[in-house]
Amino acid sequence: MSFSSDVKVEICKSPLKEGAAKAQLCALFLMRASLNRSRMSSYLSFQTENAAIAKHVFSLVKQEFGVNPQLSVIKKMTLKKNNIYQVRIYENVTDILEALTILRESGLYTVPSFKLTRSEKNARAFLQGAFLAGGSINNPKTTNYHMEISTSREELALYLQKLMTRFFMPAKIIERKGNWVVYLKAGEKIGDFLRLADASEALFEFEDARIQRDFYNQMKRLDNCEVANEMKSIKAAQKQLEAIRRLEESRIAVPEKIARVMEIRKKNPEASMIEMCDAVYLEYGETITKSGMKHRLAKIREMAAALDDGDS
Repeated sequence: MSFSSDVKVEICKSPLKEGAAKAQLCALFLMRASLNRSRMSSYLSFQTENAAIAKHVFSLVKQEFGVNPQLSVIKKMTLKKNNIYQVRIYENVTDILEALTILRESGLYTVPSFKLTRSEKNARAFLQGAFLAGGSINNPKTTNYHMEISTSREELALYLQKLMTRFFMPAKIIERKGNWVVYLKAGEKIGDFLRLADASEALFEFEDARIQRDFYNQMKRLDNCEVANEMKSIKAAQKQLEAIRRLEESRIAVPEKIARVMEIRKKNPEASMIEMCDAVYLEYGETITKSGMKHRLAKIREMAAALDDGDS
């Protein structure tokens, strides 16, 4: 199974109290259910390709409303032969929609009433239901962190964004192929969503992969930085050696302290300034700071440059 499927299975196993169960069902129905009417009757139909979600919806409806939904399996004949699981509710449809605040006095609504998601536990349950119906999360081992919930209704997408912001998850919205997608990109915030959804096993897997990946990326950046610094030091050392060669060829008199650094650089062509300081101490017993070494090396290049100016 995919990482998203694992998360959904774990959410389905999370226990729900009465109010939270209704909030989760409301999200599931708003995202994926349809109301079918005929002259004789009407029924609710919920479809999904995830068997665990279908069983979950079946159980919640039976538990909360005391009705007996019908669960059926439709086999697809296309190349992508995933089964479609359909839950149909024929009993007390109006009462169920009213209890979920989808049906109100003025008609059918695409978002729940405020009272349904007013409490924190109900708001969390609503987000759980929305993710079950239309959500996905990239495997944390892939190149990008990405979590999204897709819906065909812009008003519902805005409502989901508002709920997520309430839990300090700054989700963004884009339109994609006629759907509205609410998404998070920051790994830390995706972890917060998994925590909010009670997907603790998935959260552990996600955070473990995220820590390893971030550690690897940090080490890679440090390595790149060290390589860049090393290349910079080598380039600077080559310029210093060239300056030393010109000074020696000119036979110009140089101060003793400068001469010591020239000799040490020739013996240690790739040494860093700290290593040069140590070498001066070991060779001559002179203590020199990094800034002092930097000053002397700069003086060598300055004196060599002066020779060029004199020649011109």
